[in-house]
Amino acid sequence: MSTTVTEPRPAYLADTATGLPIPGEPHFATYEEARRHRKQRLAAALRLFGKYGFGEGISGHISVRDPEHEDRFWVNPFGVSFNQVRVADLICVDSTGRVVSGRHPVNPSAFVIHSQIHELHPGATAAAHGHTPHSRALGALGRLLEPIDQESAAFYGRQVLYGDYEGPSVSVAQGRDIAEKLGDNRAILLRHHGLITVGGSLDEAVHWFFTYDSCAQVQLLAQAAGTPQTFTHEQALAAREGFGNEQLGWFSFQLLWNEIVAEQPDLLEE
Repeated sequence: MSTTVTEPRPAYLADTATGLPIPGEPHFATYEEARRHRKQRLAAALRLFGKYGFGEGISGHISVRDPEHEDRFWVNPFGVSFNQVRVADLICVDSTGRVVSGRHPVNPSAFVIHSQIHELHPGATAAAHGHTPHSRALGALGRLLEPIDQESAAFYGRQVLYGDYEGPSVSVAQGRDIAEKLGDNRAILLRHHGLITVGGSLDEAVHWFFTYDSCAQVQLLAQAAGTPQTFTHEQALAAREGFGNEQLGWFSFQLLWNEIVAEQPDLLEE
């Protein structure tokens, strides 16, 4: 009979999947507390989109599922700048597209895309969408991220290209097609359109958006300068294990949360 000897974990590594000292996600006693938390994170994420130049007129939206009513989601209102949105401005939309909470209308594209993602993917608590220059450029080339560094490896085998452009997304059928093509991936790059990322929390989904866009920029720069060297399959999987960890994605957003709330505390106005 053989016994397996397990080496003790080094003292400098935390008892987490990545070895990083990442705290657990918060838990709430009531739906109202959970809802307030999600709305605050959503308003902060929208301000961050504005700060980092992800706005493009009326385009772009971030949604998070309501913690109590799973057929509803909170999203930024139509016609309010990312740079000015507050918790008080957020709207809640049901599965028919009716605004059930809030005083602003919903962007039709936000409804048809996000409603279908939330309906088809129960694990997608949140979805982030924007028309950033880097994602649009990469999509125009018909290319996905290549595993040329640790950050891009987070999407290795977890991204898909959507090329069926039919004009602005205003039909439920087109939104459903996008959601179906997304599958169990964490990012879908829409050719001629933009980028969508999803996650088990709003924090995670928004972190993946920031990371994907910066990776697209790095790849475009590298390919303009020469031929980037990519990871091997084994290296890409090893890098994904760390940089693609869901808990790391969630925690990385906390730094952005602290940053934007300190700079723009008015976003929390209810």
